Amino acid sequence: MRTWNKTVGSDFILMGLTDSAEMQLALSVLFLMTYLMTVLGNLGMIMIICLDRQLHTPMYFFLTHLSFIDLSFSSVITPKTLVNLMTSTKSISFLGCFTQTYLCVLFAGSEISLLSAMAYDRYVAICNPLQYPVIMSSRLCWALIAGTYMIGFVDCSFTVFSIARLPFCNSNVIHHFFCDIFPILALSCNDTYVTQIVVYICGGFTLLQSFIIMSWSYVSILSTILKIKTTSGKQKAFSTCASHLLGVTIFYSTTTFTYLKPKKSYSLGKDQVASVFYTIVIPMLNPLIYSLRNKEVKNAFFRVVQKKGGSWILK
Repeated sequence: MRTWNKTVGSDFILMGLTDSAEMQLALSVLFLMTYLMTVLGNLGMIMIICLDRQLHTPMYFFLTHLSFIDLSFSSVITPKTLVNLMTSTKSISFLGCFTQTYLCVLFAGSEISLLSAMAYDRYVAICNPLQYPVIMSSRLCWALIAGTYMIGFVDCSFTVFSIARLPFCNSNVIHHFFCDIFPILALSCNDTYVTQIVVYICGGFTLLQSFIIMSWSYVSILSTILKIKTTSGKQKAFSTCASHLLGVTIFYSTTTFTYLKPKKSYSLGKDQVASVFYTIVIPMLNPLIYSLRNKEVKNAFFRVVQKKGGSWILK
């Protein structure tokens, strides 16, 4: 068979979500609005945390990196998806396709690990409040952040390298709206069993270590909350981790459904819906989840607005 991925200038064709012109127009408007809200929400969150000194704590330090990862994750996929929806050009170069896959796995793996680091931060805050400033030192926070990006880097490097070595022939049409792992594997001429094992091991390890840390953290948190005698105390303790728990549930359910299931149960329609959710929708939802349920972020927003508004008036 002729392997065309070795030639210079070879392209993949992204089929997208639908062939209907009306649906493409509707989706392009919806995705554009979603992406604009993602950019504004995540950049706004980063700016508020950076500008307000009262938010210079470990929890908001991690939240800043979550906003950065969400913004980067969405930017890797959504602009190209919008171009494909709005124009007749649906091709993506071999290098561009694997770069997109690489960055997607990088940011997805980093976000999963970051969510576990945030769970540990909540565990220390609720279970060891007096020792919280000592335990969650600046050095530990930076070490945890470095670890999250390192896990994402190792995950994407092994995954994408194993896929890129495969020969692709007969068809260059990817039945998806971005260069996702399993739609690319479907184009390979060779048996992809070993590559799938690599994907499952890398993704499974990242999810498993994160799941263990979060399960241990939240079991300890729940045990501590149940020991609190007052109802107001229980509500205050639970409110500190409710937003994180909601974000974790949404992200984990969609990524696990998409990647950690047997190939036989692969369904293009269902996987595309799940992919839209965790690549385009969730990066928009996270700033809303963490800001609307957080009085400190709201208060910081008004302090920043008043401070900047006052400085503009003085000028």
